[in-house]
Amino acid sequence: MVRNEQNVSLLDGSREHHGAAEPFLFTSESVGEGHPDKLCDQLSDAILDAHLKQDPCSKVACESVTKGGKVLVCGEITSRAHVDYEKVIRDVVRHVGYDDASKGLDYKNCEIEIAIHEQHEEIANIVHVDKHEDDIGAGDQGLMFGYASDETEELMPLTIMLAHKLNSKLGELRRNGTFPWAGPDSKSQVTCEYVFDQGAAVPQRVHTVVVSTQHTNDITLEELRTQVMQRVVLEVIPKHMRDEQTIYYINPCGIFVNGGPKVDAGLTGRKIIVDTYGGWGAHGGGAFSGKDPTKVDRSAAYAARWVAKSLVAAKLCRRCLVQISYAIGISEPLSISVFSYGTSDKSSKELLKIVEDNFDLRPGRIIKDLKLYTPFYQNTSVYGHFGREEFPWEVPKKLVL
Repeated sequence: MVRNEQNVSLLDGSREHHGAAEPFLFTSESVGEGHPDKLCDQLSDAILDAHLKQDPCSKVACESVTKGGKVLVCGEITSRAHVDYEKVIRDVVRHVGYDDASKGLDYKNCEIEIAIHEQHEEIANIVHVDKHEDDIGAGDQGLMFGYASDETEELMPLTIMLAHKLNSKLGELRRNGTFPWAGPDSKSQVTCEYVFDQGAAVPQRVHTVVVSTQHTNDITLEELRTQVMQRVVLEVIPKHMRDEQTIYYINPCGIFVNGGPKVDAGLTGRKIIVDTYGGWGAHGGGAFSGKDPTKVDRSAAYAARWVAKSLVAAKLCRRCLVQISYAIGISEPLSISVFSYGTSDKSSKELLKIVEDNFDLRPGRIIKDLKLYTPFYQNTSVYGHFGREEFPWEVPKKLVL
């Protein structure tokens, strides 16, 4: 087994061993639609979408909580829209697959509590009141990161892409009836062996795959493991990345009948690493779901990914991390930093000049350029916000050099 030593130089790609890159292990996880935290992300974003469909200028900061047979939605919303919150909530719970209390929640009779108030006028006055749309201020202070790597066609880390695809495949087979025994709750985890090639992350093989899926009593653990291995793992993990030493754990806990809110509390915004890069790069700490795009936790993180992916797509570097920071009420970023991990023939200063010449990172312009008043947010809330071509920030910008 390859041992992953704790050494900070590992993360910048500089560590070598006897003149050759030393292999290391890196792991990313994903969670399925029915994971309690992911259910809450979907609830918050569905409420955001419902407001944006009627009023694109809605200001939404919505959190959701679920436990047992109860769903609580709370936050601050200022909008001209008239939203039937109970209907939105029950529709999401049903869509995710919680249609019977035995699965962990029942959309038909779950208890719903709403605690929503308007956005405080002090915040509204400094952020957007009486301001031109291009010059609206950041909805809060904070720092956001974007990351890209040339190790996959999506320019994303392989570990997180494979973890998401495992959960997505489970969801597909559950919905189309191939896995009638499968429940909504699931998790996956993928460990890959990597080497750094002059700062670029190069996956060598898949080391370990972990899949846990909720199920009914209608299937034995042995049969479940066989079906998941054949129909999910072997179809998702590329053949050339598997070998005789690859380790597989399918439902390592054994029986997983009870899942969802019945056994775990769920909360919006608690899967921020699942939502982004699976632990690669960096994270500023702000969650995405339930926030309208004036909140730079969301919009600037999307923009930072757009910038990083554009640089890698243009082959200006093989791996890239972009940081942007803001102050509440101020439109211009306080700082922009670009890190290429030694994979570019340009200096950080030169890369920064390219970014400044090609991107306007004021929140108002980010919203306009990435069409962030579009009500597509519920679709972002499962299987990652990045690496999926249907979103505008995943379309690299043609850079003028």
